[in-house]
Amino acid sequence: MNQLELTHVNVTHVMGHQRNTVVHNVSFSVESGECFGLVGPSGCGKSSLLWVLAGLNPHWDGQIKMRGQPLKAGKPFTGKLRRQVQMVFQDPYASLHPKHRLRRTLSEPLKRLGIKDIDDRLDQGFKQVGLTSEMIDRYPHQLSGGQRQRVAIVRALLLEPELLLLDEPTSALDMSVQAEILNLLNELKSRHHLSMILVSHDPDVIDYMCDHAAVMQAGRIAQLHDYADE
Repeated sequence: MNQLELTHVNVTHVMGHQRNTVVHNVSFSVESGECFGLVGPSGCGKSSLLWVLAGLNPHWDGQIKMRGQPLKAGKPFTGKLRRQVQMVFQDPYASLHPKHRLRRTLSEPLKRLGIKDIDDRLDQGFKQVGLTSEMIDRYPHQLSGGQRQRVAIVRALLLEPELLLLDEPTSALDMSVQAEILNLLNELKSRHHLSMILVSHDPDVIDYMCDHAAVMQAGRIAQLHDYADE
């Protein structure tokens, strides 16, 4: 079963009365349990497309289906869909409040959903990504960049998503830490049968992580690549 299907999707940025279409006529599908890559230079539209799939930009048209259910343009994600799709940003500070301890930041969405055994879930989540339980009560600035990105991955996985969106998750890290995070994501993908969409400007990262990929140029798909056949 396809986790995601896009058909003739266009994405628009809206600022006041100005509208600028930045993604044009994009179509692809993502199977359950695979990693699909979006690769291309800065400004090619790959992150803009990812923000639509995360429910963060309602200004799109075309057809998008998640697990066979059509999305509606202009409508925010709600209910089960909000949990099923989670995003890991390039900068962990985008999802980690700098003045809150990690326990508070990670616990709040679980409390709103009425989830029990939160402390146990946090302990287990930190262990999954190679962090110690005592780090849960630190502030983000007390961790390294790689550790913060691992915490951002925990934050996304705590809601048990089916689709994980990754927006340049390693580009701000040095090479050795990049490799650690990519290996961790591969391990988590296999363990949880996660579907992933990975945005990167680095073809080597896409080649290492992805089953299929779309090369984007100027807001359009220039080429589709199937790594599974290689």
